[in-house]
Amino acid sequence: MDDEEYILDLAVNMLEHFGFEVAGARNGEEAIQAYRRAMDEDKKFDVVIMDLTIPGGMGGRETLAGLKVVDPGVVAIVSSGYSSDPVMANFAAHGFRGVLMKPYTIEDMIQVIDEVTSPEGGATA
Repeated sequence: MDDEEYILDLAVNMLEHFGFEVAGARNGEEAIQAYRRAMDEDKKFDVVIMDLTIPGGMGGRETLAGLKVVDPGVVAIVSSGYSSDPVMANFAAHGFRGVLMKPYTIEDMIQVIDEVTSPEGGATA
């Protein structure tokens, strides 16, 4: 989930190139709808990567709260360029399993996805 279309498109394309099945969302409402649809179709997402700040919309924290209503076990990664934000510094306390600082590379994305989906499960809240 990212409100900047070029970042969203780039992330989706990079992940698809590496064999991931990906759904993009521009805001929290779209992300929750997509997650709910996937759950209804028995195709639960393994991980969700969410931008922390969505001007005029639901950002990562609010979206995570909505996703936890749909699936209390949701695995979420928060992403932002605002390294000084308290959520980025203490992501686990806010319910996220991982953090992805912008700007990031595909290697950064793959690494954090691997960390949060490993049997150890990354950080926990």
